[in-house]
Amino acid sequence: MSDKRSIFEEVGEVRKPQAQTGVIDRARRGSRGLLRGWLILLFALVVAMIAVGGLTRLTDSGLSITEWRPLTGAMPPLSEAAWQAEFEKYRQIPEFQLQNAWMTLADFKAIYWWEWGHRQLGRVIGLVWALGFFGLWAARRIPTGWHSRLLLIGGLGGLQGAVGWWMVSSGLDGSMLDVASYRLAVHLGLAFIILGFITWFVLQLGREERDLMQARRLRETRVFGVATGWMHFAFLQILLGALVAGIDAGRSFSDWPTIGGGWLPPDPWLLEPAWRNLLENPGLVQFIHRMSGYALFLYAIFALLRSRRSVHRSTRAAFTLAFIGLSAQVVLGIYTVVTGAPWQVAIVHQLLAVLTWVLILRARFYAAYPVVTSIRGT
Repeated sequence: MSDKRSIFEEVGEVRKPQAQTGVIDRARRGSRGLLRGWLILLFALVVAMIAVGGLTRLTDSGLSITEWRPLTGAMPPLSEAAWQAEFEKYRQIPEFQLQNAWMTLADFKAIYWWEWGHRQLGRVIGLVWALGFFGLWAARRIPTGWHSRLLLIGGLGGLQGAVGWWMVSSGLDGSMLDVASYRLAVHLGLAFIILGFITWFVLQLGREERDLMQARRLRETRVFGVATGWMHFAFLQILLGALVAGIDAGRSFSDWPTIGGGWLPPDPWLLEPAWRNLLENPGLVQFIHRMSGYALFLYAIFALLRSRRSVHRSTRAAFTLAFIGLSAQVVLGIYTVVTGAPWQVAIVHQLLAVLTWVLILRARFYAAYPVVTSIRGT
């Protein structure tokens, strides 16, 4: 049946089809959504990497593989002879000779699989990044201005692999029973930096570009500055936590609020030269981590109060959620200490640090790009 015509339409007049609008915007939204989904997958993999890395450290498995073979190392030992060869390499390092000489091949396999899994997950992350980046590039689905940001993530991921080996190599000679704690801190810190960039990019892709441009004009500079300071302070605390984990300082003193029976740790400057105590003295390292945690909590209260002055409800809510996350982390940190840092509690403490880090970044994002609400709250 033909369409009905208007009584005012001339006979024989050809009706032109109406032009569709918004096609370009829809294509851009599709590309941003696809890119965001890929970054969320990378985010989940990096969080899993941090968790597996933490368990590898807590099970003292990090030195079980004594070589760095980015490609051929993807294959585990497949025969009894290959297992014996790997075990023999491990028997040559100080950790085995000074601490684990009791180990059998079966014991070695248990720690080997943790480290192999950690490295394998790193390879998976690299593969997912490469397939995603080059696939989106070939399909021309990377929005303008995003190529350099995605290359940054890939470059940091490659650097992380090199830093990981730099960390492991510190425990393969001399009298080291574990990796150097400061190298572990660099390794973990870089993982959180990568996670931070991914988080920020995911948040940006969650809103339209024109929306972000308009929101940027409404940035509350002081609230944003407070959030930036909070982010840096939290990152410092994460590095100090890595130093604690690197020398098992969390298991050295389990009393709280005192430490070793007093308000200062016993023999805080026992090692020579003095600077070594800041990295290797369990009492002093745990004490610094505690004091920094208290100071960070006080700063969080300041940030929360400062955010109350924001005129944007979403910004205030983001700061409140970040404060709740940090408060839970402080409570869990105390519980970790008084229970002697069992691995189950310690890994939850590490994962909650990830969540708190993301929530602080989210609060900073909302301060940078406020969501405007009307008087009715819509």
